[in-house]
Amino acid sequence: MARRSAPPHSGPAYYSAPTRKIADPNESAFSEFMREQIWAPEKLPGNVNIVAGLAVFFGGIFAMRTWGELMVPA
Repeated sequence: MARRSAPPHSGPAYYSAPTRKIADPNESAFSEFMREQIWAPEKLPGNVNIVAGLAVFFGGIFAMRTWGELMVPA
């Protein structure tokens, strides 16, 4: 069977050209991080999944510490 590959000199398929970013010289590093990593539309679904997982994890710890004695037979 013939091998299917990209045309010669096309470069690696996993590399994307760098995107042009709009830089505000008065923006702090923290606000740039929040804008590019937390509130970016392409990263928001993953961030929501992380927050939901942490909420379930810590909610389970809170529930077991609060009502854990109710699970032990008397």
